[in-house]
Amino acid sequence: MADPDLLRTALVDVVGERGVLVPGVHDDRLATYAADWRGAYAGRPALVVLPSTTDEVAAVLRACAAHGAAVVPQGGNTGLCGGAVPDASGTQVVVSTDRLRAVRDLDVANRTLTVEAGVVLADAQAAAGAAGLLLPLTMGSQGRCTVGGVVATNAGGTGVLRYGSTRALVLGLEVVLPDGRVWDGLRGLRKDNTGYDLKQLFVGAEGTLGVVTAVVLALQPAVRRRVGLWVGLDSLAAAVGLLGTAREVAGERVTAFEVMSAPSRAMVLDHVPGTRDPLGPEHPWCGLVELGDTAPDADVEALAERLLTAAAERDQLVDAVVATGPQLDALWALREGISEAQNHEGPSLKHDVSVALGSMADYVAACDAGLARELPGVRVVAYGHVGDGNLHHNLSKPPGTDDADFLALAPRLTEVLYAQVAAHGGSISAEHGLGTAKRDAAAAYKSDVELDLMRAVKRAIDPDGRMNPGKVLAAS
Repeated sequence: MADPDLLRTALVDVVGERGVLVPGVHDDRLATYAADWRGAYAGRPALVVLPSTTDEVAAVLRACAAHGAAVVPQGGNTGLCGGAVPDASGTQVVVSTDRLRAVRDLDVANRTLTVEAGVVLADAQAAAGAAGLLLPLTMGSQGRCTVGGVVATNAGGTGVLRYGSTRALVLGLEVVLPDGRVWDGLRGLRKDNTGYDLKQLFVGAEGTLGVVTAVVLALQPAVRRRVGLWVGLDSLAAAVGLLGTAREVAGERVTAFEVMSAPSRAMVLDHVPGTRDPLGPEHPWCGLVELGDTAPDADVEALAERLLTAAAERDQLVDAVVATGPQLDALWALREGISEAQNHEGPSLKHDVSVALGSMADYVAACDAGLARELPGVRVVAYGHVGDGNLHHNLSKPPGTDDADFLALAPRLTEVLYAQVAAHGGSISAEHGLGTAKRDAAAAYKSDVELDLMRAVKRAIDPDGRMNPGKVLAAS
C-alpha cells in the first residue's frame, strides 16, 4: 500500500467519514472486524470500509487498486477457518457488507429471492416465508451469518440432504471484481447454457476473486407438516443403514438426518440450559431424522411410524421417540447446541470433513484408534450431517490436561485425522471452507494439475493477488 493517508482520503470521498473506521480513532468498533467470532483468528486492519451500495463497493475496490491495497471482504464474520480476518501486517483493508441489506426482489412465480450480500440469512428466510416459500439454507449461525458469506464459503447446513448446499441454490450473482468492474449476473434462470458458468467460480471462493454484492437464490415450496425421529443407535454403521431405509420409505420427504455421539450430547446437557436427551446417555450415537411434506394435510406421523417399523425389522435402531412442534424444536436445540457447549470445555480442535457414506463408519473407527494412540483420553466430539456424508469431527482435551499441552499436539492430531480422510477418499473441508486454517493442508492433498487450474483462475481474475491474499490458495 503506497500511502495509507491518501487511501483513507479516497475512501472517505466514496463512503463518507462514517463509512471508514480508522485505527487509533475507532478501535472499539475495529475490534469487531479484526477477529473472528471465536477469537481464534485475529489481525490488524489498515482500515475498515462500510459501503452501502454496489457502486460504492466498486469505487472502494478501484481506490484500493489504485493505491495497491489488499482487500479482505467480510460478511457476518461467523466463519471457522479465518477466511474473513485480515492478517497482522496492518496493510489490508476490510470491506464489510454490513450496510448492503436490501431485499431487491421476491419473484413468487419464479420462486426466487434477490438479496444484497449483507442480508442476514435468517432475515432472508423470513422474507421467503412471508411469501409462503422456503429458503432451505439452515444452520446454527443463521441469526448472524450473511448471505454473501454463505455464498463465499458455499455453506451447507442441515438441509443439504434434501435441497443441496448453497451452490445448488445460487441462480445468479452480482460481483465487484478486483479492478472495480461490476459483473451483473443476477439472472434467475434454471437453464442458461451460454458458456462457462461464471457464478460458480465465486461460490466457495471466500472472497479471493471479488466481492459478492447481491445474490439470486432459488426458493422451494414451504414445508407445511414436519415430524422428527430421535433414535438411539448402537453404531454409526446403523445410522448409515437407517438413512437408506428412510430414503426407501419416505423418499424426498427426508429433509434432514443428523447424528450425535455420546460425548457431544453430554457436553450440551452439561452446558446448555433447558436441554434434555429423551433417550438418555447410554446410546453410543443418536440420530435426528426429520420428515417434511409441503401438503398441509400430509400424515407425516404415519410416515414416521412406517419408517420406524421398517428400521426395527432391520435392527437399525435400539430405541426411538417421535416429536413434533415444540418437542421437535427442542431436539434441534440439542443438536445445534454442540458447538457452543464444546467451547465451555476449553480449547477444541474443529474439523469439518466428508467421506462417502459407505466409508463413514470405517473412517471414524480408524480415526478413533489413531487419536487414542496419540493422546489417550482425548474426547472425540463427533456429530453432523450424516445424510450428506459431512461429519464435524472435533476434539477436546482429556480432563485435567493443560491447555497448552493439548494445543501443542494439535498438528499431530489433525494429521492423524486428515490421513484417514485421504485414505477413505474424503475431503478435509465439507462446508466451512479453507481460509488460512486449511489452506496448506488442502494443497497437500490436491494434485499438481488441480492446483495449477486453481492458480490460473486466480491469476486471470486477480492478477495482482490483492483479493483476500493468503486465503484458500497459497502463492505459487
